[in-house]
Amino acid sequence: MFIISRCLLLFTMATLSLTAAAQTDVASGARPNIIFILADDLGYGDLGCYGQKKIETPYIDALAREGMRFTQFYAGTAVCAPSRASFMTGRHTGHTPVRGNRGFQPEGQFPLPDTTVTIAGRLRELGYYTADFGKWGLGYPGSSGVPSKQGFSTFFGYNCQSQAHNYYPDHLWQNDERVELTENKTGDAIYSADLIHGHALEFLRQRKNGPFFLFLSYTLPHAALSVPHDTVYDHYVHKFHESPRSQAETPRYEKASFEPYPHAAYAAMVTRLDRYVGEVRALLDSLGIARNTLVIFSSDNGPHKEGGNDPDFFDSNGPLRGIKRDLYEGGIRVPFIACCPGAIRAGAVSGFAGAFWDLYPTFCEMAGGGRHDAAARRARPAIDGVSILPTLSGDMVHQQQHDYLYWEFHENGGRQAIRWGKWKGVRLNVHDNPDAPVELYDLSQDVVEKNNVAAQHPDIVKKMRSLMREAHVTDKNWPLFANEGKMD
Repeated sequence: MFIISRCLLLFTMATLSLTAAAQTDVASGARPNIIFILADDLGYGDLGCYGQKKIETPYIDALAREGMRFTQFYAGTAVCAPSRASFMTGRHTGHTPVRGNRGFQPEGQFPLPDTTVTIAGRLRELGYYTADFGKWGLGYPGSSGVPSKQGFSTFFGYNCQSQAHNYYPDHLWQNDERVELTENKTGDAIYSADLIHGHALEFLRQRKNGPFFLFLSYTLPHAALSVPHDTVYDHYVHKFHESPRSQAETPRYEKASFEPYPHAAYAAMVTRLDRYVGEVRALLDSLGIARNTLVIFSSDNGPHKEGGNDPDFFDSNGPLRGIKRDLYEGGIRVPFIACCPGAIRAGAVSGFAGAFWDLYPTFCEMAGGGRHDAAARRARPAIDGVSILPTLSGDMVHQQQHDYLYWEFHENGGRQAIRWGKWKGVRLNVHDNPDAPVELYDLSQDVVEKNNVAAQHPDIVKKMRSLMREAHVTDKNWPLFANEGKMD
């Protein structure tokens, strides 16, 4: 009861006792709403509140000022589908049933199995109305992995992440029904991100009485670089004094339209995403539910270098090394902001080292399922996350710490990474060489990961190898090593 009480206290008057808060909220049914806003390929350094100088993000910056900004929070891994699977299942990528961006024709990705207990499914069991608006990427149409079979009562957006490269598609999906966008078959008429966002706002109006879990899996600012040429776009064209590129230079990701000013387009996409966040928060205020709604903002991995994007120009990874597809910090450390007025201290900054798989137990605890949720315990393998509600409430004394954080990546030869305290271990090309060397970095002194100190700390390297063996569970669908049984 103590655990549930502290969860509910976070969203009630701070002067109430823990037990009284729990009894009051459970009796009234006023459990907190949960909104998770997930940007697509937004870098750690792409927001003003994380040091961005060229792109304007006033609404997300306000979210950070009025809530808690995390400085050491990590995505599930360095690309879209497995990172999202990590969030949905509460497991790191050594345990998730989806560990890569494997596609299916004509559209869709490798599916979550029908035995999966997602966070959406668990919240629905606990009485929440669950919805996802944006990009899915965890199961092709008709498979076991579609949103309607993975806990979502409502879905609108892209089933397939490859289709989501096109911001003017000829169709989207509403639950299991294909929605034709006939206007886009003859020109760029309907900008998908705006349409998806509009559906999300309407959902909030209809479900304001809650409790609800809303997953806003926006596609911005993923490639292609494609955005309406409005006043914001024009502002950045003039601001950057960018020379237009020729159409012959157009990368393959730009399927919808040619973009002559990629810097301006990327900045306008990020600012458009920022506007969406502002509109969501303004609607929560107008509906009178802002103080009973937790809003979390993050990104699914580091910044991309696709479709003409130039992360170096924007310093999109901030002080970190690497981008999307890297297991260095720039590929997996992401912006992470949590806000609930009156419940989370405004202007707070947390150095807690957490990851996407922590959101499963956090949301379960908020919903009354308990920090060590029974459904999560039944899962095999069990979830890897820890609840971060103590951190959100400012109670670091009772915040459970991770023994370690683990990532694996199944492209570019196969990669592994471990965060253990201040130490970061990275291994490359493990598919062909299961005994690949461990690069070792002391993040307390070297957040840029410039100085490989493996030779000076053989005992730590040995520990890293042991943790990597422990964390990686063999899955026949996702072999990380050419010979799984020979890993040293």
